[in-house]
Amino acid sequence: MQRRTFLGSLGLGMTAAAFGENLSISRAHSAEAIKRKTFTTNREDGRFQDTAGFLQNQMKINPPKLAFNPHMKKTEFPAWQEAVRKKLRDLLAFPEVPTQPEPKRLWIRHREGYQLQKWEAYPEPGCVVPFMVLIPDGITQSTPAATVMCFPGSTWSLESLVGEPEIGKKAKDNVKNRTDWKWQDNRMALHIAQQGMVSIAVANPATNDTDSPLRGRAQTSINAILLGRCYLGISAFQKAHIMEWASRQPFVDKNRMGVCGHSLGSEPADVLGVLYPDLVKAVVHNDFCCNWIERTIVMNGEPVSDHHVIPGMYQWFDATDWEASLAPRPLLFTEGGRANQLAKIEAAYRLNGAEDKLKIYYYKKYSTPADRPFDFKPIPEGLTVEEYFQYANVDAPKHVFRPMRVVPWLKKVL
Repeated sequence: MQRRTFLGSLGLGMTAAAFGENLSISRAHSAEAIKRKTFTTNREDGRFQDTAGFLQNQMKINPPKLAFNPHMKKTEFPAWQEAVRKKLRDLLAFPEVPTQPEPKRLWIRHREGYQLQKWEAYPEPGCVVPFMVLIPDGITQSTPAATVMCFPGSTWSLESLVGEPEIGKKAKDNVKNRTDWKWQDNRMALHIAQQGMVSIAVANPATNDTDSPLRGRAQTSINAILLGRCYLGISAFQKAHIMEWASRQPFVDKNRMGVCGHSLGSEPADVLGVLYPDLVKAVVHNDFCCNWIERTIVMNGEPVSDHHVIPGMYQWFDATDWEASLAPRPLLFTEGGRANQLAKIEAAYRLNGAEDKLKIYYYKKYSTPADRPFDFKPIPEGLTVEEYFQYANVDAPKHVFRPMRVVPWLKKVL
């Protein structure tokens, strides 16, 4: 079957149902929207002379080929789900590598109620990735435990995940510039281990242990793209390598493994959930639900940061489509998001009879429907990031890992 025929059989392609969120953008002709600076053309043929306007318009009129269609039949869902999985793996450009050495344990430290271990992994030739493992007391080969892969936000360190004193200068400075309550909450792996689950902490590439004095994360991300790869692809590949190793360890119950990501770490968490359905039983997205295409359009083509770029992704799907493809497995959003995007994901879970497997929390500022005046309202173009966050129900200063929401949920579903 040819690709176009296959996509058509899934009920996808350029349909209003599959891409309704961007149609709502193009129809946002309120007085407020008219006052904003947006891309316009006075040409009768509708063409744009400015290249930026042309590209922004391309995003508006060309919905992704594999966007989730809430009106698809349940029998069509598995084929669509597999198509998303295959294309995502292709775009992330996971390398084919020869057999590599097993991860090596560097040291063990005993803490109250758990054991802390430092390891390093060798996911591909020339590469070393440090990680930490927290094993609660009482976990043995005969009593393996539920295990959670833990990925931090942005430049937070391994030490921050496990609640140990910071080592690197940048990490120490990072803590100085953050409020104490954020540091306390962001100890993701520690919070999880203290509730009897094994936690495995893996930081983001080009940060702290894997940072370079010569090139920062932005330049490193560009070099990855020039090599035919991307930052998220490298991040997810490294974390997948460690996750697969973990599934073979005697203290891990491989039938009860989850992934948990905060902020930037939510992206590889989503990806591992999509690519490894047999291993990943639950996904925590500790951030708001964001459709990057919609966000780019309403912010006048403002691109994502280099470390978010997946070349060619917008042709095929957005993050909200990956998340919809996780149905019917348990999925948690801790910080809300755009109502129309969450509704799309809810539709995927409803289609699979798994509404109870999807849990959505909001920021306290937006905790009730009355606090969210822009839900399901057309979103105008020309927004600043602060204005976009209002439409997305995001209280950015309060963005933090949320142990009181995440840990009980993980204990329930794993």
